[in-house]
Amino acid sequence: MTTSGDMREGGAIGVLGPPLFVATLLFYLITLTPFIDLSAADAGDPAADKSNTINQIVFLGLTASLWLTAISSPARHLAVRPRGVLIMTLLWFAFVSAISAHPDLALKRVVLATLTIVNAGILLLLPRSERQFAGMLSMCCLGTLAFAYIGVALWPQLAIHQASEVREPMNAGLWRGHFAHKNAAAAAMVIISFAGLYLYSTGRRIVGGAITLLAVVFLTQTGGKSSTAALPGILVIAWIFERWRAIRIPMVFLAIAAVNVVTIGCSISPAMRELVSSLGVDPTFTNRIDIWRVGASAVADRPLTGYGFQLFWQTDEMVYKAGGGASWAVAAFNAHNAYLDAAITTGIPGLILTLALLVWLPLRDVLRAEACDNDPALTRLFTRIWLYGVLTACVESLYFQSGSLAWFMVVVSIFGLRLQASAHEIRETETAMHVGETAHA
Repeated sequence: MTTSGDMREGGAIGVLGPPLFVATLLFYLITLTPFIDLSAADAGDPAADKSNTINQIVFLGLTASLWLTAISSPARHLAVRPRGVLIMTLLWFAFVSAISAHPDLALKRVVLATLTIVNAGILLLLPRSERQFAGMLSMCCLGTLAFAYIGVALWPQLAIHQASEVREPMNAGLWRGHFAHKNAAAAAMVIISFAGLYLYSTGRRIVGGAITLLAVVFLTQTGGKSSTAALPGILVIAWIFERWRAIRIPMVFLAIAAVNVVTIGCSISPAMRELVSSLGVDPTFTNRIDIWRVGASAVADRPLTGYGFQLFWQTDEMVYKAGGGASWAVAAFNAHNAYLDAAITTGIPGLILTLALLVWLPLRDVLRAEACDNDPALTRLFTRIWLYGVLTACVESLYFQSGSLAWFMVVVSIFGLRLQASAHEIRETETAMHVGETAHA
């Protein structure tokens, strides 16, 4: 998965790569603040600021380690590709942030998002082989599942939502494990399920089957409707995607367009709400239409530059758009739609760049990856995670969320698809531990 040539020429990456891979993955899977107490008594715990500081220090430490390790690798030219559209996207984000009402805050978030993306672009250079990658992936997934189940069994007051919680007491009884919320747990279980299926398909039947089963069972207890529906849905879509190449591009773009037309359409069109309701679907999408109505109005007001990267929500501008206390959207942290959020905060040009980076380029890379002799199971894993990300983004603000496991893994998968398309995976044998990827001539 990493270098070109013998690992003895790989410098620090041969020694530091595997533990750094595990540490980075567990940073998102376990986090530094597992089992957060969401009850009213601890909602204002001053330790939160201290935990946030520790989190930032560890993140910067991991970032420095990843970058230094990648620089020492002969395969450093493979890191963070594709670069052209990525650089254009981040520069546009920085520009609209610099001219926003809160440039210091927005630019800080652009820097954080950039560090996260670069880290994800380095991660797959760290394992020495597919065999080592699979071993570390299974270890991280099993450890995460064990941590989550132990929490439910031994500390249910911290691993299961309680009626005493401040923000969402209605979630009482739903599992969240060591994650901060049931939706975060549900998304993690979907990704872990994909990992389990990948391991199973590569001959690791026992560990792959166990990971998949445990993840699916936990997922059903989280009450995460979107993720629970997404798991079988993405598997079906990925199956169609893999077999009918001619319809891939229209299928993905039409699916994204259709979901957005229906969901955001319900926020502005009574006729659309009636149509959706007639199909037995909640036309408010759990009251999200109030948020989408505010978001659509915000895009109409600033279509070119938006309000600045990850700004608008919970600002004076948003409160004005929401009509003060007239709408519960005043309390929203985001648009619950990554594409709408991109248009709100970075304008229509930012949305177009986001679509090019996160949808169009991976689509092209999948086609190119299938023409290579790399492991199709690995391509399938990356494709499933990527499809989950781009479709879930229609109902969740997934993109560029620096602390999000789902976002990090989507970015890893996008870079993984590029590696599968443009690099050669040298497979490890029992006697040769120097496996890597070299760019095609």
